[in-house]
Amino acid sequence: MGGSNYDDDWVLPSADITLVLVGKLGYGKSATGNSILGREAFVSEYSHASVTNTCQMGSTMLTDGRTINVIDTPGLFDMTVTPEDAGKEIVKCMNMAKDGIHAVLMVFSATSRFSREDSSTIETIKVFFGEKIVDHLVLVFTYGDLVGENLLKNMLSNAPEYLQKVVQLCKNRVVLFDNKTKDPRIRTKQLETLLDVVDSVSANNGGNPFTDQMLTRLKGGA
Repeated sequence: MGGSNYDDDWVLPSADITLVLVGKLGYGKSATGNSILGREAFVSEYSHASVTNTCQMGSTMLTDGRTINVIDTPGLFDMTVTPEDAGKEIVKCMNMAKDGIHAVLMVFSATSRFSREDSSTIETIKVFFGEKIVDHLVLVFTYGDLVGENLLKNMLSNAPEYLQKVVQLCKNRVVLFDNKTKDPRIRTKQLETLLDVVDSVSANNGGNPFTDQMLTRLKGGA
């Protein structure tokens, strides 16, 4: 798990990292953002009541000197969100990510049954961002306090075909997050694992983030 497979000679440029969180309500999307930043930057509840109404961004500096920016999106997959409103939020998201998006983190709950509706969210993301966004997707499963890595691996290997296709489409870039732990060792390890995967995404894309210019070309049929 993790999918960090890239040339050891490739060095990630010293630059900011921008991550975008997407996911359904109650899956721990905002809590994951807080875990990445190491502080309560976003209002978070493990509930079915939306607490993120518009795109928000939080930042922190990593030990290697890079700055990591995390953009939390509203419930783009909520039935209450119209395509027009979702489109406006995507534009806002791209404006926040002035240097481009290095990875889009699709957040799912490891304790919830993965449905066909969940698997279709990747198609929704492609509609919003364009086909090339798939090259920047990372799957993040929450509730790591209840589901360990071995159990998650077993669940994924025995998952329905539609889930396995999503994992394959993301080139096995899967990370497990425990957003409730206070153990600094666990928090540090899971962040390092995520950053390894994000660095591999950057390496596989030649160090080029997903940009609004790419989105414009895709929407224009170029």
